[in-house]
Order: sequence, then C-alpha cells, then structure tokens
Amino acid sequence: MTDTSPALRDDDLVLEPTSGTDDLDGFAVVYGGERIGTVALQRAPGKAGRHTGSMRWNFASGPGAMVASRALRVAVEHAFTELGWTRVEARVSSDDPLALRAASIAGLRREGVARTPGDAPDHILLGRVIDDPPVFSREGFVSILNAGLPRKRVIGQGLLRDTAGRILLCELTYKREWDLPGGVVEVGESPALGLVRELQEELGVTVTIEGLVTMNWLPPWSHWDDACLFVFDLGVVEPDMVEQMALQRTEIKAVHWCDLDTVRERATLATIELLEALEAGPLPAYREAPRQPDPVREDG
Repeated sequence: MTDTSPALRDDDLVLEPTSGTDDLDGFAVVYGGERIGTVALQRAPGKAGRHTGSMRWNFASGPGAMVASRALRVAVEHAFTELGWTRVEARVSSDDPLALRAASIAGLRREGVARTPGDAPDHILLGRVIDDPPVFSREGFVSILNAGLPRKRVIGQGLLRDTAGRILLCELTYKREWDLPGGVVEVGESPALGLVRELQEELGVTVTIEGLVTMNWLPPWSHWDDACLFVFDLGVVEPDMVEQMALQRTEIKAVHWCDLDTVRERATLATIELLEALEAGPLPAYREAPRQPDPVREDG
C-alpha cells in the first residue's frame, strides 16, 4: 500500500515513503531529484519491537558513502523520534565496504560478527542506541572509530624459578600440554596486573613482577587467533612454595617444577621455543615466534 506519511528531508536529500505496515516503514531515497536507493525500518518481533528494530538499505554505487550515510542518519533519527525506538541495528555483508563505511559514518557502531555457513561472507552486526553521543561530536567519533578498530588478544605469562633453576609449568584441564602460569588480559587491564590477577585466581599466590623478559608475538595456531604474549620475570622462590598454592581445579590440574628436558617433553610448542631461546641467551624486548605446526588429532 502507499504511505501518506510526510517525507523525511535533509537539505537536498529526501526519504519518500513508499509503503508502510505496523512493522515496516519503507522509503525511496531521492538525491538531487534522482532516486538513488531505498531504506527500510523493520520492527523486531514480539515485545522487543516496541523499542527495537533493524534497518536495511540498497543504494546505487554513484552517490558514495557520504550521501548514503546521510540517508541512514535521517532514517535512524526517524526511528528514535517518531517510531519510539531506542535501538536500531543492521547486518552488513563483510565484503561490502561501501555499506560498512556508510553505516559507520551514520553513527552505527560495529558490535560483532554474525557467521554464515559455507563460503558466504559473514555479516557485520552494527547498532546505534538512542543515548549514544552525537555522531559528529568528539565522543561520538571516537566511539564509532574505536568500535571498528581491530582488537589484539593480549596474554600475560610469568617465569617463576625455584632455587634449583627449574621453571614452574601448569598442567591444564583443557589441553594436554603444560604451559607457563598466566592467562588472557582483560579489557582495560595492564599485562602486568593481568598476570598478577591470573596467578591469584588460579594458583592462590601473590607474585611480584621483577621485569619484562620479552614481548612474544604468537602467530595463529590450531584455530586460535594471533596474540601478543608478555612474558614477565617473577623471580626465584623456594621449591616448597607450590605446597602453599590453592589451585583453581576447573583450569589447573597440577603444577610442576621443570628442567629444560621436561619442558621439551611436556610443554606447548610455543613455550618450548621460547624457553630454548631464553636458554641460549637474553631475549630482545620484542620478538616474533615462528609459526608452529597444528597438533595432530588422535582420531586422525
């Protein structure tokens, strides 16, 4: 049916209603007197649709991302001020950079990835909520840019030695290989504080960071993404320190003091490579670990 609602305007850009139902508002996008695309606002199903909906669009390639973003901003503003929504979201194909750029300029933040089966490109989930800062304010610009920037996984691990020169390794519940104590650093947490926290949680001990051994970049391995591994010196302790540890049994089966031969027999490939390099001499402040072969599954 034809919608008699008034058109939405932004200077020489007009969104002309083309159809409307209780759940859908469709618009033709007219720029400089020429129809360049369409925008549709779809309410979410059920009770969520009272305040939430999705937006989809289709534009000719000519106008570019800046003009397309103006149309999307007008539609989002209409959803907030006239439809009563508090959140607008969109899913954009990961192989459509023009659409992704237009959505970002319009104020939609990247929030995640919706995977698709087979060889089809994944979809990028974007969203804007009613109390997000204005698009062209400094806070708004930083928020949108920050949401789209890549995030690198950061890990903190520690070298804790006993008086015999052996290194502490953790026997883990979720993989066969033993590893240095530590874990993934939380968002907004420094690598050093992350390591201290991990050892408090998993081993029940409080350690002192005595310095940085190296920052070891780990390439992708066995379905894990790449990561920056900060390795810290935790000093030398008496061997009986392990008797004071309260292990988090959901992650740590046991801890072991290991010489280099035991490391070679039991540790992860990345840990073996690191400790062998350390045995040969001091490590540089930054290094890149070689890519390791993926493990062979026991079932072939």
